[in-house]
Amino acid sequence: MAGVLEKALSALFDEPVKVTAAGRTDSGVHASGQVVSLATAAAFPFERLAVALNAVLPADCSVREAAVVDAGFSARFSASQRTYVYAIASRPQRDALTARYAWHLPRALELDPMRAAAAQVVGEHDFQSFCSILPVGPSNEARSTVRSIYHLTIEPCGGLLRLEIAASGFLYRMARSLVGTLVEVGSGRCSGDLAGVLAAADRSAAGPIAPAHGLYLAGVRYDDGYDSFAEPPVFAARLRR
Repeated sequence: MAGVLEKALSALFDEPVKVTAAGRTDSGVHASGQVVSLATAAAFPFERLAVALNAVLPADCSVREAAVVDAGFSARFSASQRTYVYAIASRPQRDALTARYAWHLPRALELDPMRAAAAQVVGEHDFQSFCSILPVGPSNEARSTVRSIYHLTIEPCGGLLRLEIAASGFLYRMARSLVGTLVEVGSGRCSGDLAGVLAAADRSAAGPIAPAHGLYLAGVRYDDGYDSFAEPPVFAARLRR
């Protein structure tokens, strides 16, 4: 996505453009509330930027809004909270219309054990057990794997299961690892002792990584009150009913 957006912006501004995204997403992960920032000296009618970009971007990439902000703003480093939403289709028969946007599981999940397990990871914890690659700094020094989860909800929504995770930040594949582990709990293949998984500080203690195509970066919040949250389309129509 970043490369596609940079190419379009570079053409519009007639200069090389690099963007900073609020969150990095693996191949196959969707974003309904991504935020990016950039610096440019181009003279451009920025109130028309979203329209201009959507005229040249490919069909699978679109811009909702654009604004001029203070020079010190960073989509990534100024963010105070990120929210991911995950879609699960838990039913015997797969649905071709949601195949690219929800993880199909041909069996029912027990929600009460999943919710009890999810409650154990809310708050500030070391999430090393849910991280595929440990974060390092510019000089290869180890960085903290402590993060704060503000809420983790699991609710049925129009025939799908909707998981929402809001946190101060996410480690590499942390959201998908949490979802995969919770599915193991709901399937009865895991005890639900996520406190023990956290304490182990070992990736092998957690469950498998959930597929990328069910995950959405749905929103990014900033201290000035701005929140880019947009309900993923796979749920939006169902929530309006």
